[in-house]
Amino acid sequence: MLLLPPSVRRLAAWCVVVLLVCGVGWVGIRLCVEFRTAVTPVLLALLGTALLRPLHRRLMRVRVPRSLSAGLTCAAVVAVVGGAVYIVVAALVDTGDQIVASLRDAARSLPRHFGTADTSLDDLTSHGRELLGKFGGTAASGVVSGVSVVGETLAMAVLALLLVFFFLRDSDRAVAALRSLAPNGTADLLEAIARRAFRAVEGFMRGTTLIALIDALCIGIGLLVLDVPGAAGLAALVFVGAYIPYLGAFISGTVAVLVALADRGFVTGLWALGVVLAVQVLEGHVLQPAIQSRTVQMHPAVVLLAITAGASVAGIVGMLLAVPLTAAAFGVINELRERYGTGGPDPSPPPGRTP
Repeated sequence: MLLLPPSVRRLAAWCVVVLLVCGVGWVGIRLCVEFRTAVTPVLLALLGTALLRPLHRRLMRVRVPRSLSAGLTCAAVVAVVGGAVYIVVAALVDTGDQIVASLRDAARSLPRHFGTADTSLDDLTSHGRELLGKFGGTAASGVVSGVSVVGETLAMAVLALLLVFFFLRDSDRAVAALRSLAPNGTADLLEAIARRAFRAVEGFMRGTTLIALIDALCIGIGLLVLDVPGAAGLAALVFVGAYIPYLGAFISGTVAVLVALADRGFVTGLWALGVVLAVQVLEGHVLQPAIQSRTVQMHPAVVLLAITAGASVAGIVGMLLAVPLTAAAFGVINELRERYGTGGPDPSPPPGRTP
């Protein structure tokens, strides 16, 4: 090894570090997949805590006891989520037949609009069946075991809600426990890293929720003005899809445009496309910089790769969790860069502490 040039030795050392980090990461991912029934509620509870902590702190400022404020926060989220689910389900039930019929009409009318009238609908149907036969095995097996899936989902939701209560009530104890478990001299660093990661997730969740609400309102109002059937259900779909950046907005916007095209004609479809594109431009150039300016900024390519990796590991849940977890990782990296990126840690002790 000593006979190798210094540059080769440095390259070998970096290769060993990269392989070690990848190995540890792979083992961690496999363990999370194996224990996903317990890991998923914890991660969802952390996201819920990041979103609800401002309300919990406001209740505590008006001298509401910690346990009572945590309970009221969880009750409020149950009421809000239950009401939202009821509105979304009612809207989709009322307009679901219209949306499905409009999508079916869109499949027939698209060839006429784009000059492919010779394409047979039977051919498209046969190709669709082939795709379903190739890629629909997982969905079919999920339908067969639907009862167990619903039961497991409800159990994880209840567990996540209970964990949100404990995370809100005992957040100060969590910091003290983290400091007590830290090796000598690393308590301040670990606390700073944990706080930075949580702030990144907190800002991401609040910003994404506000952006999703604005997107749903703008697109819903535009569809109502254009008299597109199922505007409320389509707006609800836009709100839910906004939690999956880029991909969710693309899918929900595509569905809205297809429904407008099939039910109201080509001109209305173009207007609906203009509304969706205008809202996406507003989101990308105004809402994202203004609302999420204090969170971790990630390149769209990084977001898409994170969503793809999350989907390959844990499906839809992985897609929902991938971006906030990546934001937390970027927060940790930024904290370490600020501390050690200028040649080493700050030698001065933190305020109020002796070296």
